[in-house]
Amino acid sequence: MADISSILHRYGLKPSKELGQHFLVDERALKRMVAAAELTSEEVVLEIGAGMGNLTRHLAQVAGRVITVEIDRRFFPILQAELVGFSNVEVVWGDILALDPATLVGGQPYKVVANLPYSITSAALRHLLEARVPPQRMVVTVQREVAERIVARGGKMSLLAVSVQFYGQPRLLFRLRPGAFYPPPEVESAVLRIDRHPIPPVEVADRETFFQVVRAGFTHPRKQLVNSLAAGLGIPSEEASRLLTMAGIDPRLRAECLSLADWARLARVFGMR
Repeated sequence: MADISSILHRYGLKPSKELGQHFLVDERALKRMVAAAELTSEEVVLEIGAGMGNLTRHLAQVAGRVITVEIDRRFFPILQAELVGFSNVEVVWGDILALDPATLVGGQPYKVVANLPYSITSAALRHLLEARVPPQRMVVTVQREVAERIVARGGKMSLLAVSVQFYGQPRLLFRLRPGAFYPPPEVESAVLRIDRHPIPPVEVADRETFFQVVRAGFTHPRKQLVNSLAAGLGIPSEEASRLLTMAGIDPRLRAECLSLADWARLARVFGMR
């Protein structure tokens, strides 16, 4: 921690609250993240948020090529100094949400390893999983409560859980104390691994329709599904009840109770109306 503080002081920098900068500095945690990605010397890895290069250095030692995206140009001199000697690292300055992952990696297969800013977690996961060339695997730090929501099963599902589990298999690997970061966040964190499904676990005729129905169902997650679905799709409650019944789903349930298979059936019925 003293080293990190000293380096920042030397360059006259402070972590940005607006960008949610909490640098992962725990060496054991960094090594565990890299090990969980199971990288080889032939693989390409995409990192989001190079920061001071703490994770980047570890990735560069095992991966064939590292593309790290950083939005904060203030860290250019630090990264230039910290990454000297690593010819397999390319720093891209920009917002990952505005960049095409496939273009960044040159269309090659790749994995993602990143200490994600909490403020863009959901958006970043969707952006990557829905990319025209999605990653084969992701190992990312997220807020602990978010990680627990993502890996949840029937009865505790959320829109984010359905979205992630449609594309991949998430696993919560280990938790991180606030002291593993500089500056320490006010909440606990966790490391999440998501392995992309070769094919989605449920068959859907049209993904756009599937997610339209899912988003509608979570419009008012605390209400009965019939009411939430009606509001989200802009249809009468009677019509929503009929669709749910046709799909074999109790209209009185909440959206959190439905499985991926339930949503797939409902989307098929909605698509045939």
